[in-house]
Amino acid sequence: MIWNTLLLSLRAILRNLMRSFLTILGIVIGVAAVITMVTLGNGATRAVSDQIASMGANQLMVVPGQMMGPGSEGAQSFKIADVNAIRSQITSARAVAPVVNKSETVIFQARNWSTSIVGTSNDYFLVGGWTLAGGRTFSELEERAGRAVCVIGETVREKLFQRENPVGGEIRIRTFSCQVIGLLKAKGQAAMGQDQDDTVIMPLRTVQRRITGTKDIKRIVVSIKDGASIDSAKSRLVQLLRERRRLGPSEDDDFRVMDTRQLAETVTGTTKILTMLLGAVAAVSLLVGGIGIMNIMLVSVTERTREIGTRLAIGALENEVLLQFLIEAVMLSGLGGLIGILLGNGASVALSGVMGVPYVFDSSINLMAFFFSAFIGVLFGFFPARRAARLNPIDALRYE
Repeated sequence: MIWNTLLLSLRAILRNLMRSFLTILGIVIGVAAVITMVTLGNGATRAVSDQIASMGANQLMVVPGQMMGPGSEGAQSFKIADVNAIRSQITSARAVAPVVNKSETVIFQARNWSTSIVGTSNDYFLVGGWTLAGGRTFSELEERAGRAVCVIGETVREKLFQRENPVGGEIRIRTFSCQVIGLLKAKGQAAMGQDQDDTVIMPLRTVQRRITGTKDIKRIVVSIKDGASIDSAKSRLVQLLRERRRLGPSEDDDFRVMDTRQLAETVTGTTKILTMLLGAVAAVSLLVGGIGIMNIMLVSVTERTREIGTRLAIGALENEVLLQFLIEAVMLSGLGGLIGILLGNGASVALSGVMGVPYVFDSSINLMAFFFSAFIGVLFGFFPARRAARLNPIDALRYE
């Protein structure tokens, strides 16, 4: 009985091929949209996680004030003595890098480029997970004396030196020349979208003397040893800085300590929420497709009233007629789901390349989309199927 019912349903679908295709179009679009949105969202989450990991694992970042950006100008900056205290008293710290940032225009021959100047120590390369594509990092003498030397990122090399080897060349910043002693391997964009390779790294004292004119340190980045508790190190760091900044028990911290785990959880949590929202919006089109199936099935029941009456008159049971139309609706929605899965994954692969995010195949969302499309067929095909099964054979045979 089931096999005959399947054949009858398939014959009815093939009889009106164009109408069947237009019927499943809403399901195809809905499934493809859901899969594309969720897959791209998962890819964006993976990209953000990878970018945060590229900043360095087990990191603690200390900034003045309770927020980063415009709200932190009035907070007391750090001094080099704070950096030295962290190095000596936080035993789980593998490296401690003071950081001073300043945007400046750098010049090489007739070319110029606006970039970020970073004043720091050699620990910065270790903390940030940087590796060299050529040259070397700072010597102890260069750091101590504040020599005009620098290590540049790939973007700066491309904009200023183009195809030339930058190591050994000199760039001009303001009124002084700086010798390029090293080139960093490319990292790409950071979690917040900024280009990590668009940077010029110089010794801390060089930047303080020649660019900022102060001994203030705007950020301290601490790398924790593998196997050490990052929570314990964070607690000890907060206690140390409170003591050095003479904060009383009732006073709030005038600095903020963040770790890469918090940053990863915050950013990936946001992208996951956006992915769910986009997936939910796209899923609405599945309901629209289901309504389209119900409308067409109602039309089909009306067109095939005499056929239904004939089947009932020669002994077909109501359940058999109900099952025929129900299977027909499920076949339509299931076929639409399969086509939508193929289109959705194809669009995801293409858009992933355009957006620069990895393609992350998610078998669960593909299976969920397919079974949901089949469920839509059952849900919206049941009413037309029940209407067909309840037709009176005599009335159906007299229907014109």
